[in-house]
Amino acid sequence: MSIEAPKLPLLQQREIEARIVGPLVRAFTAELGQERTLAILRQVIGELARQGGADLARSLGEQSLEAFSRTLDRWRENGALEIELIEQSAERLSFNVVRCRYAEMYHALGLAELGASLSCQRDFALAEGFSPEIRLVRTQTLMQGATFCDFRFQRTGGGELPNEVTWGEEPGS
Repeated sequence: MSIEAPKLPLLQQREIEARIVGPLVRAFTAELGQERTLAILRQVIGELARQGGADLARSLGEQSLEAFSRTLDRWRENGALEIELIEQSAERLSFNVVRCRYAEMYHALGLAELGASLSCQRDFALAEGFSPEIRLVRTQTLMQGATFCDFRFQRTGGGELPNEVTWGEEPGS
């Protein structure tokens, strides 16, 4: 018999993670340097998100963009994200995030410099893990000082989209 743990709102889960991971990352940065530490962090977070995407697809029983779009409520729960929907179809899901309480939380915790690595980069790996036919292109984020995040998911049919992704880079890099 398996006991299912209560599901925390995603924003609360990320805050708990950040309060633990933030000091660890700072300690590793002191020992290994920022570049090496962030590379390891991005690799680990990316792999966790890919696995989460695969688990999500299995739980939904399908890998369609429509199914993926139904999971946005989890991202938005408790007002974590304010989204302006631009397009939603079998081939495309486009929206802008105009308020991100994840970014606000990282700033409030004094972890703004880690927010992109801990949170924003997950989006790409999650989509990749969910389906090899879904690609995300995002050119800006609130976390990095833009006025909105531009999420553009597309069903590729197995083809590749141009690499317009700037995730994981710190402002000014």
